Amino acid sequence: MRMLEILMEVDRICRRHGIPYWLSSGTLLGAARHGGFIPWDDDLDIEMMRSDYDRLMSLLPDELPRHMALQTHETDPSYFFFYAKVRDRRSVLSEGNNYDRMWRERGIYIDIFPLERQPLCLHRLSENTVGHMYKIWRTSTDDTEAIRRVMRWFRFNRKYVFPLLRILCRLSSTDIITSGMGIPYHNPRYARDIYPLSTLQFEGVDFPVPHDYDHMLRLLFGDYMKLPPEDSITTHCASLEFLDEGLAEHL
Repeated sequence: MRMLEILMEVDRICRRHGIPYWLSSGTLLGAARHGGFIPWDDDLDIEMMRSDYDRLMSLLPDELPRHMALQTHETDPSYFFFYAKVRDRRSVLSEGNNYDRMWRERGIYIDIFPLERQPLCLHRLSENTVGHMYKIWRTSTDDTEAIRRVMRWFRFNRKYVFPLLRILCRLSSTDIITSGMGIPYHNPRYARDIYPLSTLQFEGVDFPVPHDYDHMLRLLFGDYMKLPPEDSITTHCASLEFLDEGLAEHL
């Protein structure tokens, strides 16, 4: 319900400013198959095109309520993902991969992914350039030194590698849309499946979804109405603590 609260706040801001977005990945699957969260899921994802994402990033710091926080590299200097999170500041969550161990904001969150039109081969190149960052962080024994090295790669990718790849993308005629540069998910999407946006109910509230969400879900999951084997189910959250409201006010 904290995730749903964050989503509703982001939805309010997007609607106010005319920023199109849609439910994605397991959240879209949950809306289509369960009418809300997949019962064992513990994250929530939305997507939008890069230009809309950049607009939203400029608005959220001023428009989110005090108990929520935008998490990007600009707002949390040790954060090294190339997509944003909006966090609940009245909770502390630890993820199983331990990537979040030096981040300032660690509350319950939703993910906001920018999408870009790009050939999959170029997107995979951007994934390879960030793979070294993840390896450094996974294998480090000195977090202080590791974060310095990760941030050097982060800045190099953002300043040099990704702009070069985007120039090459503009020279291509692809109709494939996928996650933004440096985001390690390259499932293809197509504008004809996304627009014009439709709606589905998610936990009793109407939210935007791709126009042909059935085709998109089949690309992502195959026969998505079939439940997965129980032994294949994984979660992100390793531990979760809810903070006293008075303490959260001082964070």
